[in-house]
Amino acid sequence: MKRRGSGILLHITSLPSRFGVGDFGPASRRFIDFCARSAQSYWQILPLTPTSTFIGNSPYSGDSAFALNPVLISPEKMVEDGYLEPGEIEGFVQDDPMTADYDRAEAFKMGLLRLAFERCREGLEGDPWFAAFLAENAFWLEEYALFRAIKDTRGGQEWTGWPRELRTREAAALADVRRERAEAMGFVTFVQYLLARQWQDVRRYAADNNILIIGDAPIYVTQDSADVWSNQGLFRLDAEGQPLFVAGVPPDYFSATGQRWGNPVYDWPAHEATRFAWWTKRLGHAFRLYDFIRLDHFRGFEAYWEIPAEETTAVNGQWVKAPGMALFRELLHRFPTLPIIAEDLGVITAEVRELKDRFEFPGMKILQFAFGPEIAENRDAPHNHEASSVVYTGTHDNTTTRAWFESEAGEEGRRVLFDYLGREFGALEAPWILIRQAMMSVANTAILPMQDILSLGEEARMNKPSVAKGNWSWRVDEQRLTDGLAAFLAYVTGLYGRNH
Repeated sequence: MKRRGSGILLHITSLPSRFGVGDFGPASRRFIDFCARSAQSYWQILPLTPTSTFIGNSPYSGDSAFALNPVLISPEKMVEDGYLEPGEIEGFVQDDPMTADYDRAEAFKMGLLRLAFERCREGLEGDPWFAAFLAENAFWLEEYALFRAIKDTRGGQEWTGWPRELRTREAAALADVRRERAEAMGFVTFVQYLLARQWQDVRRYAADNNILIIGDAPIYVTQDSADVWSNQGLFRLDAEGQPLFVAGVPPDYFSATGQRWGNPVYDWPAHEATRFAWWTKRLGHAFRLYDFIRLDHFRGFEAYWEIPAEETTAVNGQWVKAPGMALFRELLHRFPTLPIIAEDLGVITAEVRELKDRFEFPGMKILQFAFGPEIAENRDAPHNHEASSVVYTGTHDNTTTRAWFESEAGEEGRRVLFDYLGREFGALEAPWILIRQAMMSVANTAILPMQDILSLGEEARMNKPSVAKGNWSWRVDEQRLTDGLAAFLAYVTGLYGRNH
């Protein structure tokens, strides 16, 4: 990211497909083709980890920091790879192709995966690719398969409600599960194998077209996850496995009461005692999945907002120091480079900036945050950008730029924007006005949400923080990804020197 380039932010689930939700299938390759025709260098996505309807299908609330989401499997690719017959993937009906239907997609795809597993499981032992996958992912895969096997036998019950011998991981009890639920664990492993193969095919196709993938690594993991269950000593939990404190952020732009995420916070001294072994495994895994990762909530590695678990909002939390400097030093000992983008939004102190700059991580600039009364000193304003940063019109947590212009910016924000640019314009123009501001920025990298490229409104918003339901469902209309749009985006990209 030391050269000028640009890319598009679009999550996998927002792609079109025949099966209710975007996946690793043909549409992913067609989108890479669109990026290439548009002279883009990057495709940024959200986390690929498993989602759950019970927690709003958020990709930031998976039951594993390592596993891939079964809903992303491509039935077409399963046919292409010989796991299914063409007729076996027919029959899926989606009511609205523009809205993700996670429940129906998951039910249909899990049926296909079970069919494929029954058909080929006896031959897996002799598959060298499967053996290599098991060896490379042994450090997390067996624990995840064990977690899923127990959870499925108990109707999805949270692990803190399991019998004590399972909750506290007594060796004899776990050995019984491994013996009695070997087939269920084998199915989980098989699904992860197919997902990994399909994703690496997408990665190779992107690389062949000179497109680099920017992934996303949330700082925290979900309480009801294999990560917490199998590493209880690395989190601040009570004797029953319940969090003593949970994560979030204080009141901010998005919420007057802050955001109480509910994730358990880390026991950082315990991590330091292992020389950050879990973090080394986690980020090493992410580096194998993506070319770059956006490290979510980067400021939490310097100090994090700790909320007593009994609090219902984030108001009564406090800042607690974190050993970010020691963590990233250790990671640099383990990896030749750290291809990380620091999500340095929110309350950013001099200490956070020092941590980011010490390891030369590019930070983020959000143009929707720039146009207020303090614009002269605003770090998101274009004249204050730095080359070592990534500029966005907005992120997945923002509304679209058109909707921002119409409502959130307000009269004052629009007036500052007009004065800054020296002319007035309407809502339909606003997205491309800000896209041009991002493209002409001195920031080496510009990332554009697909919704802004298409000048869409509030109906295309991906996520509204602190709102539990109704998010993550937007999907792109592929008919709008025309050659004309690609050519125009390529022209603008070249105009500002980002098509190298």
